[in-house]
Amino acid sequence: MSSVVAFRTPRLRLRAFVQGDLDAYAAMCADAEVMRHIGAGGPVGRDMAWRAMAVFLGQWALLGYGMWAIERRSDGRLIGRAGFLNPEGWPGNELGWLLARDAWGQGFAFEAASAALAFGRRELGLNGELISLIRPDNTRSIRLAERLGANPGGKLELLGGPTLVYRHSPP
Repeated sequence: MSSVVAFRTPRLRLRAFVQGDLDAYAAMCADAEVMRHIGAGGPVGRDMAWRAMAVFLGQWALLGYGMWAIERRSDGRLIGRAGFLNPEGWPGNELGWLLARDAWGQGFAFEAASAALAFGRRELGLNGELISLIRPDNTRSIRLAERLGANPGGKLELLGGPTLVYRHSPP
């Protein structure tokens, strides 16, 4: 069983989710604009936010890697999540991200996702292909995936909608 390895970037701390994150994470998950391109494309309740946090922690225990909570170092506030998602039946090991709406447009997603990608490759041995699964109209995430070096790699149906697959080639 593996515990979550925390680390810092210049402005962020990537760490394990804790019960005290539920209010902030549930608020993100309840925001229709934040969730527009995630899962089935709409907000989810507090119960589902808690389950998602449990899945993120469980994946660390089962696989030795997973999703980190993103904490802004300047004030200790939870502003999102970034890392790896690879549950049973998923189309591949996904590098993903999600930020609270008031954290958009400040470079936090790139800072967190690029740090997670580098840490995953360097410290967690994730040297195979990684993917990012993005809804076709999510232009901000498409630009971020491309900025991270991912290339378009096809389309699939996932969670009730069309999804683009962006491939992060092995180092």
